[in-house]
Amino acid sequence: MNPVSLAEPLLRIASVIKRFGGFTAVDALTLDIAKGEFFALLGPSGCGKTTLLRMLAGFETPNEGSIFLNGEDIAQVPPHLRPINMMFQNYALFPHLTVAGNIAFGLKRMDMPKADIEMRVKEMIALVRLEGLESRKPDQLSGGQRQRVALARSLARRPQMLLLDEPLAALDKKLREITQDELMDVQQRLGMTFIIVTHDQGEAMTVADRIGVMDKGKLVQVATPRELYETPNSRWLAGFVGDINLIEGKIVSREAGRILVAAHGFGNVIAVQAPAGATDVCLAIRPEKIRLTQSAQSASKQDNTFDAELADVGFLGGTSVCKVKLSSGATLRVTMANAMRTSADLLSAGQRVAISFAPEDVVVLDR
Repeated sequence: MNPVSLAEPLLRIASVIKRFGGFTAVDALTLDIAKGEFFALLGPSGCGKTTLLRMLAGFETPNEGSIFLNGEDIAQVPPHLRPINMMFQNYALFPHLTVAGNIAFGLKRMDMPKADIEMRVKEMIALVRLEGLESRKPDQLSGGQRQRVALARSLARRPQMLLLDEPLAALDKKLREITQDELMDVQQRLGMTFIIVTHDQGEAMTVADRIGVMDKGKLVQVATPRELYETPNSRWLAGFVGDINLIEGKIVSREAGRILVAAHGFGNVIAVQAPAGATDVCLAIRPEKIRLTQSAQSASKQDNTFDAELADVGFLGGTSVCKVKLSSGATLRVTMANAMRTSADLLSAGQRVAISFAPEDVVVLDR
């Protein structure tokens, strides 16, 4: 990941609003993005992330607000005059043109000299590792190769910023992972600002320096992948990003570094931080933060330790996902790494277990 400095952002989105009739797709959104940053816009379908990307590209015009690129307001500048390119989800390659022809298309429209075009196309083909495929047409390429042609064409004009709209959605899982690495490598080698729109949380977490999560046209939180995962700022966001256990509770007492919460179905739970002034709260605990031992313990003598029954076990290759049930009927999901190929103590439904988690791993959110 790249270090991000926003002292002088390349892109500044200031109080932008976009309406379609009576529907507000983007609602008073403000965001700064640094030069050389790989930024991801993440959110559910219909949250406004693609509309925002289209406004940056110039295909939509804000009803209110400003979009500054290098200090210049470009909100009313037409797409072809912006130093920004957009790579579309369907790649939009010209089927009658070769790989080289597709990459050269935008350069010819710039009236670039032929020798310079040939040099730039060669440079782009080397950048995305398509050597030897210059004469092939799109229908002779794999999905991953077509994706790289589209990327090379988008980069050929050397824009200040590249916008990517769900660029990997059409690829299978393995190819998507490979292409994520290639995207990151290209972005880092060029030092260019990339903004990617995706609904895939894993993809956003993998490629981005920072992520902006959107919901109903608003930015809910902007943070690094680790900050977003470990310290979500709302119950909705905690439930949206990754797998998590959410437990209702009420704060009973606050002491220095120790928050006592009466948690529904669990009794007392200890945390170390909580929102100021909050009483009715929601506890968020990631499944991998919970420790499971295969013999019940005297839970009453230890903080955040509870006797339970193993209700279900799912084997997912590298991990196992366990559902545990307390005597109160409350349930939790626990993720365990399958560190050994075989085990003499395999988990099975109905087994008595104990679960525990550190106070530091309990995120207390205002309900």
